[in-house]
Amino acid sequence: MFKENLKMSWINLIHNKMRSFLTMLGIVIGVASIIALITIVKGAMNGMTSEFSSFGADKISVQAIGTPLKKGLLDTDIQKLADIEDVAGVSPTLAGTTNVVYNGSEKTDVMVQGKNDVYFSKTKDLVDTGRGLNILDINSENKVCLIGSDIANDLFWGEDPIGKKLMIAGVTYTVVGTLQKSSSFSEASTNDAVIIPYTTSMSLLGTGYITSVDVYMKDSNDSEKITSDIESVLNQAFNYKADSFTVMNMEDMISSIKQVTTMLSLMLGGIASISLVVGGIGIMNMMLVSVTERTTEIGLRKALGAEPKRIQQQFLLEAVFMSLFGGTIGFLLGVFIAFVVCLIIGASFALSVSTVILALGFSAAIGIIFGIAPARKASRLNPIDALRSV
Repeated sequence: MFKENLKMSWINLIHNKMRSFLTMLGIVIGVASIIALITIVKGAMNGMTSEFSSFGADKISVQAIGTPLKKGLLDTDIQKLADIEDVAGVSPTLAGTTNVVYNGSEKTDVMVQGKNDVYFSKTKDLVDTGRGLNILDINSENKVCLIGSDIANDLFWGEDPIGKKLMIAGVTYTVVGTLQKSSSFSEASTNDAVIIPYTTSMSLLGTGYITSVDVYMKDSNDSEKITSDIESVLNQAFNYKADSFTVMNMEDMISSIKQVTTMLSLMLGGIASISLVVGGIGIMNMMLVSVTERTTEIGLRKALGAEPKRIQQQFLLEAVFMSLFGGTIGFLLGVFIAFVVCLIIGASFALSVSTVILALGFSAAIGIIFGIAPARKASRLNPIDALRSV
């Protein structure tokens, strides 16, 4: 009997193709919206999280705002940070802009960054050709530099820059390496940048203080303890002056981004679900009309001994059919839209199983919920009253 109801439900749907399609349209739009929106958001956020992770999930960044008496950190403070238990290394950063000249060609407003050997040992895929800075460069304040890809192209086109002399703020430096071409968040700080030993940059930039430091951890699981120890050192360095520094844990930032992603996905999914509810109302409306149109059929079936639950089952199956069929079309459409958009914006295509289950499960539930009322109405028709319309 169930197979017979299944077959009759399918025949009734394909008998009114246009009406069935228009009824399913709300489900199609709803499911497609959920799949597309959540997938696109997840893909974009995954790309952003990946970028932040590339900065180093095992890294804690310190910004020294300073006090009127002490504008930043000294080498002694950097050493105290390096001496903290479970710290793998400390990389100070100084930055400023200046002009660079090579063989009569000048490039203005170039970002000069002072770094140390720890930065190069802890940062992957940084050096393209040549070498990074080493401990001898730092201790001896050597006049050596690494240049970004844009500077290499603009000033050394067709030449190998390694070993060439470059004038930075009127001082001669030897190029010992070139930096990998970077993208996204880090593009401005490497492609058009020159990196020199931080000890050398102090005199070039005219400062005796360090305002930015990256602290690398041996184990990111110990981040809370290490952060607490860093704050203790900094409090002593700035005499417990409020707002004299900030400490930022990349792992905490990545965790916050994931929380925002989840909330955004749920919000967008909720908004898109409104279309599913509208689609469900459309299904209920069409099924109620169908009950009215098929009053005679229902009366004949009941007169021939069809039980009310069989009548109810048939109409409920029709509602679920439309909902699931519409959900399948919406799923395929949503996947296609998400794939195309992710391709255009350069985000990763990340279709999760939970998103598929949510969309299709919700569409099936809509079919059942909004199909119950018409099905119950059909099953409760009095066969004598129904046959009077013949």
